[in-house]
Amino acid sequence: MKPAATREVGRTGVEVTQLGFGGGALKPPRSEYREEDGVAALDAAWAGGVRYYDTAPFYGRGISEQRLGRYLGGRCSGGQGDEPFVLSTKVGRLIRPARSVQRPSARIAMGDRATWEVHYDYSRDGVLRSLEDSIQRLGVSAVDLVLVHDLDTVHLAPQARMEAHTDDLLRSGWAALQDLKAQGVIRGVGFGINEIGLVSHWLDRFDPDVFLVAGPYTLMEQGGLAELDRCAERGVGVVIGQPFASGILATGPAAGATYYYREAGEQERERARRLQEVCASFDVPLPAAALQFPLGHPAVAAVIPGVKNADEAQSCLDAFSREVPTQLWTALRDEGLLAPDAPTPA
Repeated sequence: MKPAATREVGRTGVEVTQLGFGGGALKPPRSEYREEDGVAALDAAWAGGVRYYDTAPFYGRGISEQRLGRYLGGRCSGGQGDEPFVLSTKVGRLIRPARSVQRPSARIAMGDRATWEVHYDYSRDGVLRSLEDSIQRLGVSAVDLVLVHDLDTVHLAPQARMEAHTDDLLRSGWAALQDLKAQGVIRGVGFGINEIGLVSHWLDRFDPDVFLVAGPYTLMEQGGLAELDRCAERGVGVVIGQPFASGILATGPAAGATYYYREAGEQERERARRLQEVCASFDVPLPAAALQFPLGHPAVAAVIPGVKNADEAQSCLDAFSREVPTQLWTALRDEGLLAPDAPTPA
């Protein structure tokens, strides 16, 4: 596959490169992080033709947006040209200076030693303020796609809390986003989700243009297939986040391999081992199959792995460009490693 080839996101008219850049890595993790590594990753991705970038206020409490904005601003000034790119960010969380916070877990020390808190708000005022703040951090006049972020019981337990925020979105937040789309400030709206069932949940209650699906549809498991089929039927676009399932599909079943931000269990390592074994029989690296598989689905416009440095970015570009024979997908299906009706790349 060609990283720079483009696909339309649903019916939005927004064309994204098939390989995008997940901005979640452009932030200080628990371990030491060097900003120059992030810039090098962006350089490698740009040189490889990547022109779709996703970020969110929650990624580093605004740091990801700031770093991405500085980089893209430099690319479009100083004699470096003015190539088009596509930006998506998210709403639902406000990042603001902490005053008196009862829950210490809501606070974070930033690089400038200022302390900030995260406040959930899916109302009209909340989503408009969130987007305004994002546009300022990114240094742009508008973004292309806006996603309602993490409106689920993982982040907003118990169920009653999630429903209260959903009511805010229903009463005013969603209409505000639709107004912005009608004005041409944004070009598409949707949801960023991490759980099976949420795509259908939101399709039944709203009219989204796009979903960013991080988790329920990867080479490791295809539990979200029926929901992606619904998206295809409705003309709703899908972007796949976490195509490596947070690690194991990039590293294989090595010691310390991670599966959705925890150490992979024995069954998960065994499944990854079997996937890797079948891929190797066709001389295909596991990461190549992992990156390319989701794009076999007609609803999927792009995959957006998160990369921390130039080596990881180049590895993704190489894996995405690797030729994968159609016989590999047949073999994986015959081994029971793919859902029988999961569409695969031609």
